[in-house]
Amino acid sequence: MAPAERWELLKGEVKGAAKKYSQDRCTARQVADGRAVVLAVADGHGSAPHFRSDLGARWAVEEFAACAEEFALSAVRHDDETEPHGDESAWWQGLGELRACARRLPQLVAHRWYERATLHDCNSPAHGTPQQAPKGPDLTAYGTTLVGAVLTRRLLVCWQLGDGDVVVLDAAGTPYTPLYTGPDLGDETDSLCAPESWHRARCHWQPLTSEGPSGVLLSTDGLSKSFTDHQGFLDFAAGVQGRAHELGMPAVRSRLPEWLSRAAQYSGDDTTLVGAFEAQGHPAPRQNDAPHT
Repeated sequence: MAPAERWELLKGEVKGAAKKYSQDRCTARQVADGRAVVLAVADGHGSAPHFRSDLGARWAVEEFAACAEEFALSAVRHDDETEPHGDESAWWQGLGELRACARRLPQLVAHRWYERATLHDCNSPAHGTPQQAPKGPDLTAYGTTLVGAVLTRRLLVCWQLGDGDVVVLDAAGTPYTPLYTGPDLGDETDSLCAPESWHRARCHWQPLTSEGPSGVLLSTDGLSKSFTDHQGFLDFAAGVQGRAHELGMPAVRSRLPEWLSRAAQYSGDDTTLVGAFEAQGHPAPRQNDAPHT
């Protein structure tokens, strides 16, 4: 896999056509001096009961990023401690503690999110007076999904609570969705606002060999819902990477809002995409360069 400092990041978000403002939030950042990448997207539910979900989505991304950065730093330290000795077995044996941290991360993020939402609701009650549920405050107004990932040279970990998508592009550029559970039924989804929401989080754990992924994409469900089938969505993801190879990442970044806006016209929903790719050469731009939508 390419050196960490050669990862190129992509981030774009557009508002749904019928929305007053977007309920999505996202981040894509390099950490540990460029040796790791943290990606996250959150989709505030946006319906009437969730009228503060833009805040919930923002806090979800911020708290995930804070926790994921600590996890990424631990993963990089693990590489530093084992690789100089050339003992591959020591690297594998030391993954147990990291994996335990990965399993705990959704609960840590959820607790930090609950604290922020609870404090906000105490200071400015969503319903005029604090609404107390049997297991704590009612945070329905702040409901949001969360999808996040940490990518280092030797490890990929993804987490998901609620709808949205993670697409991994293997070394050959073939896309797959490690956390995909099939088509959504209706608009119901798991949410951070639910009691003990971390029990619903899914995790993908992937130690990386020399043939690690060439790219990772995270998106809110406004993107995948704009395609008639799952394969069309995968083709789009592969097409984004293909355009990055052909045009260079700066050109893709400039065109991404147009591509997402086109997708949002079909889904009607806020549409957000973040990603990390191996850097490639930057040939001259071509015409008619949008990936298939």
